[in-house]
Amino acid sequence: MIQYREYIGLSSRPVAIVAHRGFWHTAPENSLAAISGAICAGYEIAEIDIQSSKDGILFLLHDRDVDAPGASLRRMTGLSDLANNLTFSQLNELKLKNFDGGEGNSFSDQSIPSLESVLKLADEKIYLDLDVKSLELLGKTSKLVAKMGMQGQAAIKTQVQTYEQAENLKELESKIGVMVMPMMHFSSDDFLEKFDLLQSVSPAMVEAEFDELSTLSLNQNYFKNAGISIWVNTLDPVACCEFNDSSALIDPDSIWGELIRAGVSIIQTDEPEALKKFLSSNVFIDG
Repeated sequence: MIQYREYIGLSSRPVAIVAHRGFWHTAPENSLAAISGAICAGYEIAEIDIQSSKDGILFLLHDRDVDAPGASLRRMTGLSDLANNLTFSQLNELKLKNFDGGEGNSFSDQSIPSLESVLKLADEKIYLDLDVKSLELLGKTSKLVAKMGMQGQAAIKTQVQTYEQAENLKELESKIGVMVMPMMHFSSDDFLEKFDLLQSVSPAMVEAEFDELSTLSLNQNYFKNAGISIWVNTLDPVACCEFNDSSALIDPDSIWGELIRAGVSIIQTDEPEALKKFLSSNVFIDG
């Protein structure tokens, strides 16, 4: 595989599909089987969530507890314990519920995986987007990726709202070599100010939220000329302006097509098969 940054920057690159928490329609989210499913399906990127166990092992799990600081096991394992209070050996003994968990799904044969095991599985097969759930784990996560020789296949993302945050993120990539991706909100009122902040990181891509689609479409040449690709989430809970997966399943061109025409070239979705089918029947090229 070519380096992740190089891939994102390719001219005439097809729109990239990001499988949110892996391909969880066939296996538990954030599991080895979900990552394998994304690889087998041919998706370009798998997004995974990173947390830390009591004994300092990085592992995959999305939820944070709303009442206490820590990783919630409830939805995916049925336990009320915080994952951060358990060792990784204890976590790895737990079985994950199928698909996106919850009361309606049965238990699978999959266990909570370590980040190290996922990096080994993904090596030379798929790019990884690492959603690190606490800021203090950014450095540790980057160092593990580098130790595993996976700098060219992974990106770490975090919110950037100040120049201090931008400088810290840029320094992290410079020191360790793992690509970083700022997460930013753009609005018509302060687009140029936010774009200047974004450029200070010198990223290959940005995870963008927006107040209205025209904020991206009218300004897409700023991103293009700076060599920054736009990543947008169409996940139902976090999608902007109702550009979401549920609507895309009904009318994909009005959601995914409109986003692509607005300059978006990386789409994170919970419906990767539907997006792949849509892209295969329509020609959209980045750049």
